[in-house]
Amino acid sequence: QVQLMESGGGLVQAGGSLRLSCAASGSIFRINAMAWYRQTPGKQRELVAKITSGRSTNYADSVKGRFTISRDNAKNTVYLQMNSLKPEDTAVYYCYVAVFDNSLRVVDYWGQGTQVTVSS
Repeated sequence: QVQLMESGGGLVQAGGSLRLSCAASGSIFRINAMAWYRQTPGKQRELVAKITSGRSTNYADSVKGRFTISRDNAKNTVYLQMNSLKPEDTAVYYCYVAVFDNSLRVVDYWGQGTQVTVSS
């Protein structure tokens, strides 16, 4: 089993910055992709940013140029630096990690979610 511990959410004014962190621990052979998703009430969860094991990244159009995803493989941690935050960025942010287990099967894990609220 793998546990994901998220941190860094909170309340910030528009134009401000937050940094989310998600640390994976437990039975990890190797981590494949890592990502951040977000969800608001009544809407589907959407991809915010993704980073592969080769450190290729992709972003939702709405956050390009403002958010940066990165990873520290030594710490099994993924980060999301969020700058120039807007009220429409308000959501619950979820960490996602795809892990190779000892049998080289890919297993998906999700964090518990962290609230980000941007006030206008």
